[in-house]
Amino acid sequence: MRRIAPGVYLESKYPGVQLGAVVSDDGLFLIDCPARAEDGRDWLATLADYGKPRYLALLDSHPDRVLGARNFDFPRVAHDWTLETMSNWSDSFKGSARPIGAEVDSLKRITGVKRAVPELTFSEQMEIHLGERKIDLWHRPGPTPGSIWVVFSGAKVVFVGDAVTVAEPPFLGDADIETWLDTLDGLRTASMRPYKLISSRDGQIKYENINKLARFLRKIPWRLERLGEKGAPPEDAGALAPELMKDYKVPKARQEQVILRLQVGLMRLYSRLYLTEA
Repeated sequence: MRRIAPGVYLESKYPGVQLGAVVSDDGLFLIDCPARAEDGRDWLATLADYGKPRYLALLDSHPDRVLGARNFDFPRVAHDWTLETMSNWSDSFKGSARPIGAEVDSLKRITGVKRAVPELTFSEQMEIHLGERKIDLWHRPGPTPGSIWVVFSGAKVVFVGDAVTVAEPPFLGDADIETWLDTLDGLRTASMRPYKLISSRDGQIKYENINKLARFLRKIPWRLERLGEKGAPPEDAGALAPELMKDYKVPKARQEQVILRLQVGLMRLYSRLYLTEA
C-alpha cells in the first residue's frame, strides 16, 4: 500500500479497482475491495497491522468493485440505487456469460453474490464518525445513478470512483452523460482544488485529466442521437467504439478488452435512451 496522506492509503496491486484505507484510532474505513476471494484475504492480512476494518464503502455497483464484498463481514455502505440494483442480481455470477470489458469477465462462476449487498445506504449525503475521523459520503451520479464519493476533509483527499478515468475509457452502460458532465464541473470548483483526487482506475489524478474525460464524454450524446433519429440498431452504437478509442493510447494487450467495454457500454446506453423496448 502507498501512503497518500496522513492515515490514508491506496492499494493498486489487485485487478479491478484501486482500493482505499483510512486509519483511525477506532479501526479502518475501507473503500472498495478486490473481486477475487484470495485477493480479498491478502488485502485484509495487509490491513491487520493498521487496525480492524469497521466499514466498507462501495462507490457504485460495478462488478469489479462489489463482488468481493461477499467475503467481508463488516458493514457495507453505498447509495440507495446501488442497494436496489444489487438486490436484483442473481446469487451467482459468471463473468464470461455476459462480458462487459470488466476485469471480472475472467472470473469462473462464483456464488454468494447476495452477501455483497450493502446494508447501510443513503440518498444524498452521509457522515460517519470513526474515532477521530469524520468521513463524508456524497452522492455524485454520472457513471451510474448510484455513484458516490468518499471525502476526507481533514486529510484533503477525495475518492471519486469511476467519475474520472485516465488511461482507458470508462464503462458507459449505466451512465447519464449530462449528469456526469455536471459532476465533473463540481470537481473543478475552487472548493475542490486543495484535495488530492483519487480515481478508482488510475490512482491519484491531475485536474487536467477531468477536462480530457469531459471532452470524451461530450462526443457521445450527439452521435447516439443521430443513430436514434434513424432508428438504428444497438450494434450501430457499438460500432462507434473504434472511433472513440482514438482518444486513448491503450497497450495492445488490453485493446480487445477495452474495445469490448466501450462497445457494450455504448449499446446499453443507446438502448436505454432510444429503444422503448429496452
